[in-house]
Amino acid sequence: MAENLKGCSVCCKSSWNQLQDLCRLAKLSCPALGISKRNFYDFEVEYLCDYKKIREQEYYLVKWRGYPESESTWEPRQNLKCVRILKQFHKDLERELLRRHHRSKPPRHLDPSLANYLVQKAKQRRALRRWEQELNAKRNHLGRITVENEVDLDGPPRAFVYINEYRVGEGITLNQVAVGCECQDCLWAPAGGCCPGASLHKFAYNDQGQVRLRAGLPIYECNSRCRCGYDCPNRVVQKGIRYDLCIFRTDDGRGWGVRTLEKIRKNSFVMEYVGEIITSEEAERRGQIYDRQGATYLFDLDYVEDVYTVDAAYYGNISHFVNHSCDPNLQVYNVFIDNLDERLPRIAFFATRTIRAGEELTFDYNMQVDPVDMESTRMDSNFGLAGLPGSPKKRVRIECKCGTESCRKYLF
Repeated sequence: MAENLKGCSVCCKSSWNQLQDLCRLAKLSCPALGISKRNFYDFEVEYLCDYKKIREQEYYLVKWRGYPESESTWEPRQNLKCVRILKQFHKDLERELLRRHHRSKPPRHLDPSLANYLVQKAKQRRALRRWEQELNAKRNHLGRITVENEVDLDGPPRAFVYINEYRVGEGITLNQVAVGCECQDCLWAPAGGCCPGASLHKFAYNDQGQVRLRAGLPIYECNSRCRCGYDCPNRVVQKGIRYDLCIFRTDDGRGWGVRTLEKIRKNSFVMEYVGEIITSEEAERRGQIYDRQGATYLFDLDYVEDVYTVDAAYYGNISHFVNHSCDPNLQVYNVFIDNLDERLPRIAFFATRTIRAGEELTFDYNMQVDPVDMESTRMDSNFGLAGLPGSPKKRVRIECKCGTESCRKYLF
């Protein structure tokens, strides 16, 4: 919504539903919002607060959208048309009863602590749904993001901003590439070896967009100055995430995680690690703070030398929530597209094997890449607290909770 004042358009921070509620509360007709005297008294269930059963009749305490909780009312089930909300209420109720070691069948009356839990769960679902909408509004990639927490009452992280590409820190410049390829067909008829050949490297992908380079070798994609178009087979990472992914709460104390909602083929691109690019000196300073918090969001860009670091603690994409595993299904590759400064590669994750729909995505925070030649020894894709590894400083040891057979017991 926007209000026009003498030719100016002022953005309204209230949602469409909130404006409709305001009109109903004030008994104001508004054709633009679809509010008239006919529907002043159309009430919508926001969530259910309590439950009781009297003489086989079920009643629910209803929180009405646009009204304070003090005006919630008890309603018989036959008056409620909110099928989805009713199903979710009973699903949450049964799950909590089982967690408390009670029978799953609802009692005739809920004790206050149980009713309070259900209210908090309903509020959490609304908060997570709003966050999910915000994430999808900000993403510029094909793959959708869903959010799920069936474990506890934690809501969206308070200090996290979703971004789609690197945010450049103070004093750092990303220089744009000056030339591009002249290929008619970059895969089958590359001119001069296409962009990889111009940098004396191999073409990274097959005709299905799967990486065919061994870990440790860099990927050089076509850039904005190339003659080839969007469908060029050498444009994979730059097209962004194409799988639907879910941010979910883990049930084993690892916080948030990410699972795929679609099957991912082996060697397929999954996502980039995105965040704020900072100097290694600034990373050392922030790392001391993150040490005390047990955070691990600093990724050293040490392909050729350890000068810059990606910090995804505050600015990041969905990779911010990907957990560590000592037996991961994602592998790190250094990628160069519109910026060819070897100190500032883009960090891309590719599937190490076929990943089933519903499976959690993980990578090794302390990944060591086996050298395949002199070039690959430049890559030391180590992820962790600032200065780790490569720093002689003694760091706090962090226990690993990945639970795999090959678990090293500690992240660092």
